[in-house]
Amino acid sequence: MKLETQWKTIQATPEQVFTFLSDMNNLQKLMPEQVINWTSDAEACQFTIKGMADLGLKIVERNAHTSIKMSSHGKVPFPFTLNVEIRPMEGNSEAQLQFDGEVNAFLRMMVEKPLGNFFNMLLEGLSRQF
Repeated sequence: MKLETQWKTIQATPEQVFTFLSDMNNLQKLMPEQVINWTSDAEACQFTIKGMADLGLKIVERNAHTSIKMSSHGKVPFPFTLNVEIRPMEGNSEAQLQFDGEVNAFLRMMVEKPLGNFFNMLLEGLSRQF
């Protein structure tokens, strides 16, 4: 299952967005209230989305000021990757989330819309940070 958010304008330079997102501790600031049981360090985080699942992410690749690649970490319902793409835009930047998960057809029907909404909320939270 592949999901992509729309590009979201962030009132910060690509360098500022990249630096913020390169520390997994900062992701907690982007999470909606449905996220509980948060634990993190600079490289990884784990949390629960109420009514959905326990999820974990770890950073596996950083490309300075342009992208951060994360993969599933710990106890997760299915393996996945989550990429953050960052590009410059008229003195600010734009960001997009790209999700790729190994989700069976039955589970896909249940998680596709909530995950899409969750990723959009993360981008909204990111835009509020700057």
